[in-house]
Amino acid sequence: MSTVTESRPKPAAKAAGKRGKLSLPVILLLVAGAILLFAIVGAATGNHSLTSSSQITAAIGAAVPIGMAGLGGLWAERAGVVNIGLEGMMVAGTFAGAWAGYLVNPWVGLLAAIAAGAFAGLLHAVITVGFGVDHIVAGVGINLLIPGICLYINRIYYTAYQSAGAGAGQSPPTPGLPSLTVPGLSSWLSTVEGHHWFFVSDVAGVLGGLVSNLSVVTLLAAALLVGSYFVLWRTSFGLRLRSCGENPTAAESLGVNVYKYKYIAVIASGGFAGLGGAYLSMVAASIYHDGQTGGRGYIGLAAMIFGNWLPGGLATGAALFGFTDSLQLRDPDSVHVLLLVIALILALLALWQGYRRKLVPAVVSLVAAAGMAAWYAATDAVPRPLIVASPYIITLVVLAMSSQRLRPPKADGQIYRKGQGK
Repeated sequence: MSTVTESRPKPAAKAAGKRGKLSLPVILLLVAGAILLFAIVGAATGNHSLTSSSQITAAIGAAVPIGMAGLGGLWAERAGVVNIGLEGMMVAGTFAGAWAGYLVNPWVGLLAAIAAGAFAGLLHAVITVGFGVDHIVAGVGINLLIPGICLYINRIYYTAYQSAGAGAGQSPPTPGLPSLTVPGLSSWLSTVEGHHWFFVSDVAGVLGGLVSNLSVVTLLAAALLVGSYFVLWRTSFGLRLRSCGENPTAAESLGVNVYKYKYIAVIASGGFAGLGGAYLSMVAASIYHDGQTGGRGYIGLAAMIFGNWLPGGLATGAALFGFTDSLQLRDPDSVHVLLLVIALILALLALWQGYRRKLVPAVVSLVAAAGMAAWYAATDAVPRPLIVASPYIITLVVLAMSSQRLRPPKADGQIYRKGQGK
């Protein structure tokens, strides 16, 4: 039986791939640099909340649904199917998880959310892979159809509960899923964090957030992210699936059932999105209400694109967007301090661009840094509407800055028909 083999990359392409890849050492170096920067700002202002364990816990919670939506997009697009219907699939997960969790138990609700998302993924696969409909059009249809169905059922099924005093479009509370904490380590890190030692306490705060109040859904999401890397990049199954997103005609000529792999990828994509939706309605809020996803499916796609269609980059993007999303829960002083952090980042970026002799970008970054510093000095708080909009603003800025290093799958979004290369 024929198998798919990877051709040897050309030197230029290989170098470009290395430039666009966020490896583990690079990610760890970026994290260490960010903590150091936060430590400097905390020491200068006396506000250490940006690296507190509570902030990190909130950021992880906000990153989980974004990361799962992004992982769904990664699976689908690696197989050559654009899935902007992730928002609708997340809605299916939020509704099914809360419904089944209320009727039976939270574990059944979790499985129901994954199944609902997978079913929505199957619908998207039938439309795009089976009937050859444009992927963007199909995704928009999913995002319109599923939330409308969930809204209709929600208003009918929970009428008695909502008429008894609950908000419109809101389900009854669902039993919570368990969370895990490492008792001794968590308390010791909390003690070190309380001393406010330069950098050491900041690291303790970050680590404390990683070992405290972690939902089982968070642990499952982390395992799925790591497992996806090994499945897609370390197995023959993953090689065949990725070949369908690079050159499906060549994959077909080597005996790969392209339709099968595309269906598997898109169904799995919906399952991941459904799991992200379950986190919102079963962990973050313990209820379902209309508009609960809040565009996180789209932000997940942005995290995937920022990560260059790679799991490590996706995790970095989800952490970044999750951190900005969690700022809505912080006090205004903490968000105000973030202006100074952004000013320092822009100043460092200006120095780097000047070192590379890119004078125009360096000047622009320097002017922006001066503007942020002036904003911080002239104000005492950031307007609340701007804090709420920060995840979407950061999404646009990050995508604009990272657009030049992106390398999507070559056949991403193309309509495939068996035998089209003959």
